[in-house]
Amino acid sequence: ILANFIVAGEEQGVSRAELSGTIQNDILKEFMVRNTYIYPPEPSMRIIADIIEYTAKEMPKFNSISISGYHMQEAGATLVQELAFTLADGREYVRAALAKGLDVDAFAGRLSFFFAIGMNFFMEAAKLRAARLLWTRIMEEFEPKKASSLMLRTHCQTSGVSLQEQDPYNNVIRTAYEALSAALGGTQSLHTNALDEAIALPTEFSARIARNTQLILQHETGVTRVVDPLAGSYYVESLTNDLAEKAWALIGEIEAMGGMTKAVNDGYPKRLIEEAATRKQAAIDRGDEVIVGVNKYRLETEDDLDILDIDNKAVREAQIARIEKTRRQRDPKKWEETITTLRDVARTGKGNILEAAVEAARARATLGEISDALREAFGDHTAVPKVVRNVYGPAYEGEPEYETLVERLDGLAKVLGETPKVMVAKLGQDGHDRGAKIIASAFGDIGFDVLAGPLFQTPGEAADLAVAQKVHVVGMSSLAAGHKTLAPQLVEALKKKGAEDVIVVVGGVIPRQDYQFLIDSGVAAVFGPGTNVLDAARAVIDLMEGKRRNA
Repeated sequence: ILANFIVAGEEQGVSRAELSGTIQNDILKEFMVRNTYIYPPEPSMRIIADIIEYTAKEMPKFNSISISGYHMQEAGATLVQELAFTLADGREYVRAALAKGLDVDAFAGRLSFFFAIGMNFFMEAAKLRAARLLWTRIMEEFEPKKASSLMLRTHCQTSGVSLQEQDPYNNVIRTAYEALSAALGGTQSLHTNALDEAIALPTEFSARIARNTQLILQHETGVTRVVDPLAGSYYVESLTNDLAEKAWALIGEIEAMGGMTKAVNDGYPKRLIEEAATRKQAAIDRGDEVIVGVNKYRLETEDDLDILDIDNKAVREAQIARIEKTRRQRDPKKWEETITTLRDVARTGKGNILEAAVEAARARATLGEISDALREAFGDHTAVPKVVRNVYGPAYEGEPEYETLVERLDGLAKVLGETPKVMVAKLGQDGHDRGAKIIASAFGDIGFDVLAGPLFQTPGEAADLAVAQKVHVVGMSSLAAGHKTLAPQLVEALKKKGAEDVIVVVGGVIPRQDYQFLIDSGVAAVFGPGTNVLDAARAVIDLMEGKRRNA
């Protein structure tokens, strides 16, 4: 994508040296939480180092990486974990760039960060203050000559996970408080989420409110006129110190393991984050952590919200047509030469991958073709899904509601002659798996035999796995507006394999307006955002018992 951006600039008369902007370019957090990876960690780190090298030499105004904690918190990380893992990632990227022979001052000033800002108001502001303290401490290890190389510059985004489907106008309030916390903590730039994020992609109405939240904060409150306005507050200074000490201790653990790449390969950060996410969900389901309008002060009836409806089929067809037109118009000889060179640079380690990708982009190689050329050299990375156990269940120890569910499931298992088996499936290109992992963990603790399917499956692949593993229920997790396309295809794929008796349920970011469409398509139940996990488990047991009675 960066290669195409560079070429687009050139063709519009803008040299690469004039280009400004930011590329996220943070692969370590992908292996931990976001899951949008292709290649194994080591060659992925090489790509990042090459991008830092190229931009340091050719694009002095461009931010060569945005080291992201945002997705960690969204996946369930505590603030200490988000802070520690993000800065440990940053340290790893600096080392990778230095290994290329770069001078630290040539690139350190163009490193940027990206943090989430959730509803813990003072803690979030303190987190940004602690981040600046610790990053300076880390960068001092590399002995830069420029003071700017010690600076932590960060973008922040208000939390998506904190936003709720229920009583959604409350989300305007949540986002405003989170935005204020980010400003008080000293963020350099800010993204405010739309009120309908937990339901669908934003409408122009909701996007305008999100934008105006920033404009009012910037122009009407005066918070941007003072540096570090919370400095000197005993409470905030104490929080800052506490976060810094705990994060530094966790960073030390990562160092002892051999650095962040090694820790990611071992799955250590991912496991800690998934445990934290499951623990938090149990607290919400129990009502220990209050979510207004969800587990307390719930409306008896709610009006439908106008949402943006995307025709996935039309978008796909339009994109394919554009790619086909590009391929017809390009010079096939030049395309072949540049793709071959890119593949050779990746295989041999001689040359810069981004530089070769720019030449391929100039010859109109597509994003997929550039990715595939690197895939031939590096291979694919496939994660083995692991389910956290004994986190959700212990939070409910001795609770009658939970014990009743466990007993019901045990009784159903005796009738069936086997443990009820549920497959949690992630279909399409969405890598967010927090919800899927929480369901898998909680259902496992309740007593289900849980199969966590791999990411990025097609409906046909999921159906094949469900049949091979003889599951009773497939739970499809959906986030990125693909439910109206993928769920019917999954139901149809199971039917074609003679497995129409497998119960299909769907959960995730699904507008209520789409529930009936999914039911009419053969889905047995839909669980929207904010669903209590025990309610979902109870509904699945009801469905299985009903199917057995009607068999």
